Amino acid sequence: MRRLNRKKTLNLMKELDAFPKVPESYVETSASGGTVSLIAFTTIAFLTVMEFMVYRDTWMKYEYEVDKDFTSKLRINIDVTVAMRCQYVGADVLDLAETMVASADGLIYEPVVFELTPQQKEFQRMLQLIQNRLQEEHSLQDVIFKSAFKSASTALPPREDNSLQSPDACRIHGHLYVNKVAGNFHITVGKAIPHPRGHAHLAALVSHESYNFSHRIDHLSFGELIPGIINPLDGTEKIASDHNQMFQYFITVVPTKLHTHKISAETHQFSVTERERVINHAAGSHGVSGIFLKYDISSLMVTVTEEHMPFWQFLVRLCGIIGGIFSTTGILHGLGRFIAEIIFCRFRLGSHKSTSDSLPDGHTNNHLPLITDNSAH
Repeated sequence: MRRLNRKKTLNLMKELDAFPKVPESYVETSASGGTVSLIAFTTIAFLTVMEFMVYRDTWMKYEYEVDKDFTSKLRINIDVTVAMRCQYVGADVLDLAETMVASADGLIYEPVVFELTPQQKEFQRMLQLIQNRLQEEHSLQDVIFKSAFKSASTALPPREDNSLQSPDACRIHGHLYVNKVAGNFHITVGKAIPHPRGHAHLAALVSHESYNFSHRIDHLSFGELIPGIINPLDGTEKIASDHNQMFQYFITVVPTKLHTHKISAETHQFSVTERERVINHAAGSHGVSGIFLKYDISSLMVTVTEEHMPFWQFLVRLCGIIGGIFSTTGILHGLGRFIAEIIFCRFRLGSHKSTSDSLPDGHTNNHLPLITDNSAH
């Protein structure tokens, strides 16, 4: 009984076979079929390699939502060099209400030489070149996100020479925390002092001839400090053409959550618009000489996630490539043979008609001459 049940099962499975086997004696091979098969296998191999490269690659997915966190503090990371002595300049932050002066105790004032060394100039030139490419090709930003924490540091390298030149500039670097509202970070003449209606700077003791707000922004970022990320103002250098000159940077900060295979961090992107003008009260150009970075916080938050193709999707696409190439080449090969047979049949028919004998009365003799034994001799 078991043998009968097994035979019935095998017979049933044979009837359900959707891939019947054709005996080799009924299969006919040809040179054209071999050529098409070679082309098909080569195409499949090429597309499989390309598909595997796509499978290994990743892409960045951007999602937008409303930022509901307005109670936390915003971190500002800054590294600016001003072509004035440290005792002549002061830096602080004032928020939009102008009633709270954010403490700038986290900033360090370091006397330095404003002129860069050849190595530092080369680094700054490469950084500015990258900034220009980022403005032209926005897709490079995805590469920077992927290479975060893996690429080299974007900080200006230290001086390689022990110059005896006296410091003529002040490097202001460090970080500070402010409320997540619009504010104004500025560097101007004199140290900041508290004031009931805001704040003031002791600029009366500094001569106007010593004003020089030529500056270089080596780094400016908001949020968590992520090595390898290039920000829009990194490597910016401005040379003042007048003693009383104002440099303004209008910044829009966008909260950003970055999730890649290497890191998961909460940082901030920003866009910036620059403006500079000479302060001349007689000409109607009013203001205060200095460097002003006015920032505003966007109400939208961007979530940047690095995604990868699932393995099952890679298999489905691979099967589609292999099956599609086989089906397409089979159809094209059959169509080509059909057209070739039609052309060759017409050619043979035309040549046969041209070699046929014509009779005197206009009839055509299509019969071959009869070969006898006498004619053979």
